[in-house]
Amino acid sequence: MATSTPPPVVITGIGVVTPAGCTPGALWAALRAGRSTAARLTHLDLDRHRVRIGCRVSGLDDVGLVGAKDARRMDPFALYGTTAALAAHRDAGAPAPDPHRTAVVVGNAVGGRATSDLESAHYSEHGPHRVNPLMPLMTMPNAAAAQIAMRLAWTGPATTIATTCASGADAIGQARLLLQTHRADVVIAGGCESTLTPVTLAGFGNLNAVSLRNDEPEQASRPFDADRDGFVMGEGAGFVVLERADDARARGARPYAEVAGYGATCDAHHLSMPLPDGSGAAGAMTAALTDAGLTPADIAHINAHGTSTPHNDRAEAAALAKVFGTGCPPVTAPKGVLGHLIGAAGAVEAVAAVLAMREREVPPTANHHRLEPGMDIDVVHHRPRTIASGPALSNSFGFGGHNAALVVAPV
Repeated sequence: MATSTPPPVVITGIGVVTPAGCTPGALWAALRAGRSTAARLTHLDLDRHRVRIGCRVSGLDDVGLVGAKDARRMDPFALYGTTAALAAHRDAGAPAPDPHRTAVVVGNAVGGRATSDLESAHYSEHGPHRVNPLMPLMTMPNAAAAQIAMRLAWTGPATTIATTCASGADAIGQARLLLQTHRADVVIAGGCESTLTPVTLAGFGNLNAVSLRNDEPEQASRPFDADRDGFVMGEGAGFVVLERADDARARGARPYAEVAGYGATCDAHHLSMPLPDGSGAAGAMTAALTDAGLTPADIAHINAHGTSTPHNDRAEAAALAKVFGTGCPPVTAPKGVLGHLIGAAGAVEAVAAVLAMREREVPPTANHHRLEPGMDIDVVHHRPRTIASGPALSNSFGFGGHNAALVVAPV
C-alpha cells in the first residue's frame, strides 16, 4: 500500500530568553561577535564552592510579556519558557487556530530547581509552616507547558519532554511529528531551564563536569579547544512556532526555515559518559539526514553540541567524522558564548542554526584557539565565515546517552 509523503513543517515564529539577550537579534549579535556571557555569579553565596561562574539571563525585564505578579508565582525556568513562547507566538503573527487543534511541547531537564532549593532552605531554617504553598505548582517540570497553554487558551496536548540536554531539540522534533500526522495545526515547541543555584552548581562541580576557571570566566567555555576543562552552566529558553507549510502560506505567514529532518537515538551506555566512538550520536545525525532526504554533502554548516567537556567534545568529533568523513562542513558551537543551557540548549541552538543559515554566516566558536589533536573537524573560530545557502544540522546530546539531531533548511 502506498504511503503519502509527510507534509513539510516550517518555523513561523521565534522567541528566545538567553544570557546574550532576549531577542533573536541580540542572540545573533553575540554569537557573531564570539562574545562570552560567562561571569562571576555575585548574586549567590558561592564562597565555599568550587564553581562560582555561570551565564545568567540578560534583558528579561525589557520583554514585558509576563506581569510582575504572575512572575512571582513562577519558578524562573517557567518564566523564561513562558516569555520565550509568547514572544514566538507574537513573532508568528499570533496564529489563532481552533484551540483544540493546537499543541505545546516543552523540553526541560530539572523543573523548578531554584524554587525547590529556596523552599528547602526555608524548611530547614524555619520549619514546615514557612514552605510556600505554591511550591509544588512552581517546581513541577510541566509548569512551563501549563503556563503557556493557559495564556494562549490552547486546549490541545501540552506535554513536557525530559531527555536532559537533548530535551529542547526533542521537543521540536516531536512537535514536527504532531503536525505531520495531522494531530495538531499549530505547535509551540522549545526548551527552558534555570539551574544556576548553589546546590546545582555544587553537584555539577563535584561531578567534575564544569569548568573551574573562576578567575577568568569569559575564557572558561572552550568547545573543542585542546585546553578545555568543562562546561559553564547557563540558563534561558528558546521556542518556535511550527506549522505545516501549506497552512502557513494560506494565512500569509513568512517562514524562517523548514524543519526538514529529525533523528534521535540512545547510547544505552552510561549515565554521564557518551559512547567514546560517537556511534550513538552519529546514528541520530544519520537518521535526521535520511528523514530530510539529504546526504552529508548537502549540509552547509553544523551547529555542534560542543559542551567544552573533554569526553563529550571528543565523542562528537568522532561522530562527525563517521558521518561526514574528511568533508566535514564548517562547525560552530554556541556554548562558547551562552554556556550550557541544559534542557533549553537544543532549542536555543536550533534557533541559532536557523539564524546562521538565513544570514549565510557561521558564527565563530568563542574561546576556541587550538583544536585537540586527532579531531578531524573544521571549527570556525576568531571571526564569522561566509557560507553558501543550504541546510544546517543542529546536534544535542544529553546525560543518559540521549542524542537528538535536527536538520533545518531554507524555504
